[in-house]
Amino acid sequence: MSESKLAGQYFDAAIGLLQRVRDEEAARIEAAGALVADTVAAGGRLFTFGAGHSSLPAQDVVYRAGGLALANLLPVPGVVGVDVVPATLGSALERVDGLAGAVLDTSPTRAGDLLFVISLSGRNALPVEMAQNARALGLKVIGVTSVAYATGTTSRHSSGTFLKDHCDLVLDSKIPLGDAELTAEGIGAPFGPASTVVTSAVMQAVMATAAGELASRGIDPPMLRSGNVDGGHEWNGRVMAEYADRIFYRR
Repeated sequence: MSESKLAGQYFDAAIGLLQRVRDEEAARIEAAGALVADTVAAGGRLFTFGAGHSSLPAQDVVYRAGGLALANLLPVPGVVGVDVVPATLGSALERVDGLAGAVLDTSPTRAGDLLFVISLSGRNALPVEMAQNARALGLKVIGVTSVAYATGTTSRHSSGTFLKDHCDLVLDSKIPLGDAELTAEGIGAPFGPASTVVTSAVMQAVMATAAGELASRGIDPPMLRSGNVDGGHEWNGRVMAEYADRIFYRR
């Protein structure tokens, strides 16, 4: 099998998942955008969280040209990204009970804010407890996960529950178990993960919906421009100054 044929198959698989999410999750994406708009309009703050590779879609909407300036990353030391050494430590920390509560207790989050919790499987203690604790503190929680994992795997949390069970709204990425879209002769394991592509698209779709919803209410959404176009820095400086009390990635 030629490499170019595999590349085409990967693109086809990713496009198929994107189309499925677009069609099947449309109403929930609209609802998520409305929740974001409600939070912004009420003076609340926006936070995103994901562990390991699920942190990539969480980071993708933070300090992003064309994105809402109010999106803040909620970091958990050792689990955001794959820069921790050994990389397996990040996976181990996702299974530690109590870590999410400690993070939230020392974070700037407060009642009335909104938190996206992104976890492909939604089965580990960290995303489950992040959603549980955030809601107990009065935050709205939007979970972005693959519901297939909740029916095809067992929870690693003591409650036996998944992320999807502790959210105000759940967006299903439709990613199949194992997060690998391709198989081929001579390659022993499935390959071609698509969760980052799809989940990042879901997050951007929600933010685009929120911007449109704010505009429909007569509120100019606080968007960032590219710093690599003329006037971009000046524009962003004005936005960040106006919303300084709700932006935490500059502190």
